[in-house]
Amino acid sequence: MSEVRLTVEPRTEFGKGAARRTRRAGKIPAVLYGHGVDPRHLALPAIEFARVIRENGQNAVITLDVKGTDGADATQLALTKTVTFHPLKNYIEHVDLLVVQRGEKVTVDVPVVLTGQSAPGTLVTQELDTVQVEAEATHLPEQLEVSIDGAAAGTQIAASQVSLPQGSTLVTDPEALVVVVAEAPSEAAMEATVDVEGAGVVEDKPETPENA
Repeated sequence: MSEVRLTVEPRTEFGKGAARRTRRAGKIPAVLYGHGVDPRHLALPAIEFARVIRENGQNAVITLDVKGTDGADATQLALTKTVTFHPLKNYIEHVDLLVVQRGEKVTVDVPVVLTGQSAPGTLVTQELDTVQVEAEATHLPEQLEVSIDGAAAGTQIAASQVSLPQGSTLVTDPEALVVVVAEAPSEAAMEATVDVEGAGVVEDKPETPENA
């Protein structure tokens, strides 16, 4: 994962109204915490931060150039811990950043991406979208690829079988199922399921003068 730099500003106003004003100004409210220091309230440039997430994933490691209110600037390495999106409009509402140091190991959720096509006549179920791994803060994997190419019905892939990059350690339960490949149901079986689910349903009869 490549490191990126962002110039950020301290926030001195708090609350919902202040957060809205920050977003209207093209910035994202954020909190930087960790390593026993007092939380710092920051404003991130919205367009630049969205690009960082798009290109590096939600575990992006960022070098923050913090502009001080007293004219003194500071530099801090941080891990993107939580990104909160608006549920309807899908813009970034808030970001939590974790102070990290070079050489320090952190635990993160890494997306699992399936590659290839399973054998004909099979149905693939991805049980886990992410797995937890521990890795050095500046060498976090963006995603983990799991090949299902040619996988036959009955194939099961556990977390322990997911290939990790050098220096990463699995934290998720090794026996947790990530992928299950089953035999795809036949058309007849699907029709039978529909018939069974529909059985016993009684339609309401419209009222008539006789049964009113």
